[in-house]
Amino acid sequence: MVSIQTVAVLGGTGNLGPAIVNELLSAGFTVTGVTRASSTNSTPKYPDSVVSIKSVDFTSFDSLKDAFTGQDAVVSVVGTPGVSSQILAVDAAIAAGVKRFIPSEFGVNTRKVRDWPIGKILAGKIAVVDYLQEKVKEGKEISWTGLSTGLFFDWALERFGLGVINLADKTATVVDSGNEKFQVSNLRQVGKAVVGILKHPEETKNKYLSTSSFQLSQNELIKTVEEVTGQEFKVVKREKSEEIQKAGEEKLANGDYRAFMDFLRVVNNADGAGNAVTEEESANRLIELPYEDLRETVERWLKGAGVI
Repeated sequence: MVSIQTVAVLGGTGNLGPAIVNELLSAGFTVTGVTRASSTNSTPKYPDSVVSIKSVDFTSFDSLKDAFTGQDAVVSVVGTPGVSSQILAVDAAIAAGVKRFIPSEFGVNTRKVRDWPIGKILAGKIAVVDYLQEKVKEGKEISWTGLSTGLFFDWALERFGLGVINLADKTATVVDSGNEKFQVSNLRQVGKAVVGILKHPEETKNKYLSTSSFQLSQNELIKTVEEVTGQEFKVVKREKSEEIQKAGEEKLANGDYRAFMDFLRVVNNADGAGNAVTEEESANRLIELPYEDLRETVERWLKGAGVI
């Protein structure tokens, strides 16, 4: 039986990393933060009193191997600029004897959208999972788990109202009918999912999993906000997914990767997109990850925003 106790978190000083690190620490794992030596992030959010931090050259096999030596697992939380460096990180992890590699996936299920326009932007992530599969087929002594968690719900609410709610003028924007359900996870839930994977190493070995806090639609979010605030949030703008998709394709054709946000809205909100996670597809039960409550999350957001 594989046992995982020591975990290296690659990257992890951005929005998601601290949530994963904190959940790993709370669950009793020994965590080492592995940061890019050239990183411009001068204020890592690791708990300094608990986590060992190693600054490495992400382009150096030896530097990565040294950082991974003695680690049972590597959890990669590198951002978009560092996605391609994961190929070398996988090789270094194999050489260091790492048992499990969790690549930087988390949001969109790249296995499902690899042939969608958004897949062109996610090609680097897709290639890393493909590479891990190849290494396992070659008989390398490593395993992997891919994890899709959907949109980071609480993070997106705090920053732009999920693109749906405008708190300032109590209005809402909806794509298509607003009834399409999509996959979301709060940041802390993503960390708990990682913990669940590492606590169930055999059940999650060499699998691509989908977890979530819950599934919801744009209209359900609007209704919940109205119930919590006791105020009406009128839908003042309805956008067509076909037009959003076209705008994204035009941006991408011009090398403008802001097209990702257009494509993401289509993946999540277009009528018939079908990217909500069904109970049969969900790995929540497999890794003993309880679902969360939509209303509770919305209440936390509104309290933080001073609305209630």
